[in-house]
Amino acid sequence: MKNSVRDLRGQLNWTQADLADKLGVSRQTVNAIETEKYDPSLPLAFKIAKIFRKPVEEIFKA
Repeated sequence: MKNSVRDLRGQLNWTQADLADKLGVSRQTVNAIETEKYDPSLPLAFKIAKIFRKPVEEIFKA
């Protein structure tokens, strides 16, 4: 699943570790999501959307 997590994180000058802390996941999880090796669970996807104040559909595209 394509996503814009890396771009959104970069716009806020956050590291992967910063985002991981806010989401309550490991930095490796953030990296796997950004490199599209892992699709987040629905609750995690909604958490990501809330942090970036964007609709889930705008961040994650099939």
